[in-house]
Parts: sequence; C-alpha cells; structure tokens
Amino acid sequence: GNKPWQKHNLLGGGNQTLALTVCSAAIGGTFQYGYNISIINAPTSYVQRFINDTYMERWGVGLETPQLTLAWTIIVSAFSLGGLLGALLAGPMAVRFGRKKSLLLNNSFLLVGAVLVLTCKMAKSFEMIILARFLVGINSGVSMNVQPMYFGESAPTHLRGAVAFSSAVFTAFGIFLGQVVGLTELLGSEPLWTYLLASNSVPGIIQLLTLPWFPESPRYLLIDRGDREACARALGRFRGGEAPVLEMEEMLREQQQQHLVTLNSKSSAKTPWDLFKDRGLRSQLKTVMAASSAMMLCGNDSIYFYASYIFLEAGIPPNKIQYATIGTGASEFTASILSNFLIERAGRRYLLIGGYSLMSCWSVVFTVALILQGRGVAGMPYLSMACVFAYILSFGLARPAAYMVAGSFMWMSLFSVGMLFPFIVNGLGNFCFLPFLVVCLVAALFLGFTLPETRGKTLAEITEEFDRKNKHVERPHKETDEPSEEQYELGKACSFTSLTQDPDLDNKNRN
Repeated sequence: GNKPWQKHNLLGGGNQTLALTVCSAAIGGTFQYGYNISIINAPTSYVQRFINDTYMERWGVGLETPQLTLAWTIIVSAFSLGGLLGALLAGPMAVRFGRKKSLLLNNSFLLVGAVLVLTCKMAKSFEMIILARFLVGINSGVSMNVQPMYFGESAPTHLRGAVAFSSAVFTAFGIFLGQVVGLTELLGSEPLWTYLLASNSVPGIIQLLTLPWFPESPRYLLIDRGDREACARALGRFRGGEAPVLEMEEMLREQQQQHLVTLNSKSSAKTPWDLFKDRGLRSQLKTVMAASSAMMLCGNDSIYFYASYIFLEAGIPPNKIQYATIGTGASEFTASILSNFLIERAGRRYLLIGGYSLMSCWSVVFTVALILQGRGVAGMPYLSMACVFAYILSFGLARPAAYMVAGSFMWMSLFSVGMLFPFIVNGLGNFCFLPFLVVCLVAALFLGFTLPETRGKTLAEITEEFDRKNKHVERPHKETDEPSEEQYELGKACSFTSLTQDPDLDNKNRN
C-alpha cells in the first residue's frame, strides 16, 4: 500500500514544488540534449559554405565534396565526444558539488560555447564551431546523468516513474522546438545561423535564474553530506509540509544496506575494469551496453543531425524539407507522450522489444519505397517520409525505457553513427536504412532474451532476476552483524553507522 508520505494529492504544494523543480532542471537538462541534436540540421548548407569560404581564404583553394562532408561530420560528432566526456564527469561532479549545483555549474559549458559560435565569423574560424559543439556535448553528457539522479532522489516513491519519464518528454520537446526555431522564417536563415546555434544559451539562462530557488536532493543531503536538518527542510518543501520521518528512515536503511553490501564484497570500491571482470554482473552489463548502444546505433538521433540528407535522398522537394523535418520532432514528441500511458501497462521490456521490432518493419518499407521511387512510381517520396515518421514514432515508444539503462556507450555509439551517417546515405543510396534494420533486429532479439521486466518490481527483485541469469556464479559472503529494526530508527541508525563504518569513509561522506 501507499506509505504515509504518499497521501498528498497531485495538486498539493509539495507536488507543485516538485513539478516546478522538474521543469527548471529539465529545461537546462535533457531538453538541451534534444534541442542541440535538432538545431544543427537547419544551418547545414550555411555552415558548410562558411567552412569552404574560410578554407579558401586561408589556403587559396576550396574543399572537395568528400572533404567538406568530413569537416561537417566532425562538427556534428564533436557533440557526441563532448557527451562522452560529460558522462564521465557527471559522477564526480554530482558527489563533489551536489545534484543541483552540478546542473547549475554545467551551464558554463553552454555559455562559453555560445560565445564561440557568435564570434566565429569575426574570427574567421570554423574550428571554433567544433569546440563549441564539443562544449555543448559536455553539457548534455553531464545533465543526462545528473538530472535523472536529481529527479529520482527528490520524488516520492509513487511519483518516481512519472518524474523519470519526464526526461524523455523534455528530450522530445527539445527536438521539436529546435526544429521550429530552425525554420527560415525564424533563425534558420543564412544571416542568423550563428544565433540559431547560440540559442541553446537561453534555456541555460532560464535554469540559472530559476533552479537556485528549489531544494537540493534530500538523499544527497542526508547520505552524502550527513546533514539531517537540511534533508528534513528539503523533504518538507518537496512534500508540502513537515519532513516525513519514515522516508528519512528509509534513506538511512538504504545507506546501511549499501554499507553491508560493501562489507560483504571483496573490496570497498570497484573500478570499471573490475565490473567487467565480475561474472556476477555480466548479464546486467550486457543489457546496459546493448540497450544504450542500440538506442543510438539504430540511427534515430542521427536523423535529426542529417535530416536534409535523408529527405533529399527520399525525393522530398528542397523547399519542403524543413517542414518535413518538423514532422520528425512532432512524431517523437507524440510518441513520448503516448508511451507514458503504455509503459506501466505494457511494461518497459515489451516497449523496448516492440519499438525495435516496429522500427525493423519500417526500415524494410522505407527501403522498398526508395527502390520504387527510383523506378518512377508516383507518391513514393511521401511514403518514404511517412516511413521516417513511423520509424521515429516507434523509437519514441522505446526511448523512455532505454533511458533507464543508458550510459556512456550511448555517446560512443552516437559518435560512430554521427561520423558515418552521411557516408552511409551517399554510399548505400536506397539501401541506407539496412544497417539500422540489422541493429533493430539484433536489439529486439537480444533484449527479448536478456532483459527482465521491471514494471512493479523493486531494485532487489530486479537484481534477483539478473542473479538467476548468473546462477552459475556464487557471490562471496562475509559474516557481519545485521542491523536490527530498532537500529533503523532515525538517530539510532546514525549511531549504528558510526560504529560500523570506517572513520575515513564517514569523514568522506560528511565532507
């Protein structure tokens, strides 16, 4: 049943504070990821012309088409490399500065990137655009890791699913809004393309002005900082009243259980290489790597990078491409809303498998439409466009579930596809979606066999599911004194912690 702190209705003051916190954090978080992968498409030809003109002015000779395409893919893929670095920085930043302050500091990358873009014409340097996109990528990499952490630690248990799901909705909204802002009637014209690429600073400024008014993560304050008073104040604001004592006790219980796991393990900390060597974690690692890699290798987000290439190949008139591109963002935004109603009914596992299976089907239809178009069959360009929309709709069903298991592999996969995508389109022509068909089929099959359903299950139950897959592995055990229920009471749990934890570990948590 519901715990006492779960009885607030959705219109309560606490939930209003939580909702406003979600909006403030996400507008400078996953919204930025979606916005930045879509705004880069509209100025494609303008940036390429700027690169060629700059190169010609320096060296007296222009770039050939393959060289220009390569320069453009470097600009696009710099975002992914930055995202990978940001994902690696996110953990240390979240521990050192806290969840909220990390998101605020993260905006510095955006603002510096905006300055570089706005001054690149004056400096006659396209390298400044590469650096700017790299910094924007760092911002997205940090926020896409810290933001879900902040949300999950601030929301009550019964709202965590909805709050976590908001990350995917804000991503889709960012994609759609970026495409709208990129229209030639707005900032997508040649004189204004630098302002378009720098417009990502606006959501960052909004976050800088609003997020400081909201609380830090209660769990961070209690467990990482050891500040019970600050935790109580933050919980009180998030829950719309007095701090729920039972929820604080549950946080302390979680802290104690984590400490017992540490005592039962072979070592107090694990390096990434240790995780790969631990046979008891192989099923989890394989699932994380497959889900996060497939989310990018399927080519969906690269469609936003290179929509002009795809729709030109599909035969859409050049003057209509920008409006067709908006349709892709609208498709994913619609799907992200739809999946909110399906994810708790169908389950994350079935949405992932179903989403990738549908994408496989649409890849086949898209390829057939391109072949028939080459033979002069009427109406095929618009069937191709409809297939792209359907492909993105199907991905939109799988994205929220995939977000829950995504990691650094996502950024490495996005970099790979971002670098190769234009060459795939130019090289394979009508068959450009066949590599993504293979990815979607493999992902659907692999996840179908390896991923347990998580709907309605606790973290412990999900771990047990994976342990059954690793049943040939025996985990080491070490006898320890189990804490009693009395020791879990607020205050007594802290006393028990001080008796069992190493002094250095305790000091580290408090600092």
